[in-house]
Amino acid sequence: MTKEGELDIKDLELIDMDSETQPMTADGAVAAEKNGTVKIKVPEEEVKFTGLSKDELMKVAGTAGWVRTRWVLLGLFWLGWLGMLAGAIVIIVQAPRCQPIPEMNWWNDGPLYQIDDLAAFTEEGQIKGVEDKLDMLNQLKVKGLLLGPFHQAQANQLSTLDLQKIDPTKGTLEELKSLMEKAHKKGISVVLDLTPNYLGNKPWFSGGKSVEVMEKLKEAAKYWLDLGVDGIKVSDLGAASAMVDWQSIPDTTSNNDTESELPRKKALIGVVSGKSLTQVSELLNTSSVNLLVSDLLTNITGGLERAQAIELLLERNDQRNVGWTLGAATSTHLANEAKTPELVGLYQLLLFTLPGTPVFLYGDEIGLQAQGKESPMMLWDIEKPEEGAAVNDTAKADRLARDENRKWFKTLSDLRGKERSLLHGEYHTLSSSGSALAYLRLWDQSERFLVAVNWGSAPATLTPRSTGKAELPSEAMVRLSTDTELKVDAMVSLKAITLGPGRGVLLQFPFTS
Repeated sequence: MTKEGELDIKDLELIDMDSETQPMTADGAVAAEKNGTVKIKVPEEEVKFTGLSKDELMKVAGTAGWVRTRWVLLGLFWLGWLGMLAGAIVIIVQAPRCQPIPEMNWWNDGPLYQIDDLAAFTEEGQIKGVEDKLDMLNQLKVKGLLLGPFHQAQANQLSTLDLQKIDPTKGTLEELKSLMEKAHKKGISVVLDLTPNYLGNKPWFSGGKSVEVMEKLKEAAKYWLDLGVDGIKVSDLGAASAMVDWQSIPDTTSNNDTESELPRKKALIGVVSGKSLTQVSELLNTSSVNLLVSDLLTNITGGLERAQAIELLLERNDQRNVGWTLGAATSTHLANEAKTPELVGLYQLLLFTLPGTPVFLYGDEIGLQAQGKESPMMLWDIEKPEEGAAVNDTAKADRLARDENRKWFKTLSDLRGKERSLLHGEYHTLSSSGSALAYLRLWDQSERFLVAVNWGSAPATLTPRSTGKAELPSEAMVRLSTDTELKVDAMVSLKAITLGPGRGVLLQFPFTS
């Protein structure tokens, strides 16, 4: 530009720069005072992507490239789908098959609780008193009550026998009905002991009266089962099953099975004492009872002998028909059989973990012990501490010991009901000695349980060995223990298990394929 008042190029650039820094007006204009120039800033229009139209898509849809792409994608989809299907089939085929759960009856689901002396069980001494204790029994996971006998009879007098009437000193029919109703609501069955001559010296009277006795028993069994009783129990099964027309009793029981929303099969329970292993096994096969309770564990005290007896009995018979007890078969308390307080917990562990049904006499859960021939009075409210100056240290220690026994009993009962291996699993002896025994309980792919008990007066070391299905890991976890050296949740080597005198342990380890 010329010098005569005209702007050169640099001046124009400065004007442009200044104008860009001016504030915007409301209508978007930028005011510039220099030379009266105004610069307008126009915002750019927003560009939106709208994709291809229908017509455009139709033009390219049929081209060779797109057709080929669609077929490739479709083929990849089906190949992937078939691959996943084949993988699922392989997994299912190669996975271990679940073993079918055996049909269980109510007497297999938990412990049976025998109350043979109502006067000793409750202060009332009657059936009504049992009803008042149902909540406490339910806490112990008891599945059946074995009541009586309490029918009308005089010792050795068949003419006075009335199996369909309750001794008035023991209660009334209405009380029994009420007891059954409330027990059933809690999942507890009720069994009546109908041993005829329970007050005499021969439970089935003297010879020559079998026909009359069996007829009375058959009628009574039908009467009580129709009334809602869940089973019949008889003592001295060896003598009973040898009598004429005995088969009519199991026939009556089986024909009375009821069908309802909660089917409750009727049970015929037989009790024997003083029989050999062979005799017990024979009775299980010939008497047609649903459950046979024997005193084999009381009569056989050696570890090797006990292991052999348990194995043989279970090999020859269905474990669902086998009942185990230490004392109840002869109305003797567990503590009296155990001899020492330490063995009460050990024998509870043994009974709850053997295949079959554990049977206890009232008070066995707290270690109740008879001091003479009379039935000991049941002790209640052991959880409440005694008060008064007359309470000494010995009484406090006894109360605490009974409370611990009850808690241990409840823990074992609860565990047995939850674990399939303990409820209906296989049994395998792993090791035994003169006064100790170790065995394994397992079921399909469930947790495995190894039980080791030492009822001797000296420490014992057991060396479990894998046998067939009983494959053992190198170590297992302590689930429950009465041995202070074996802490709960600690890991224990299975090469050798050492137990103190009168001690037991329950070990647990998982299934491995």
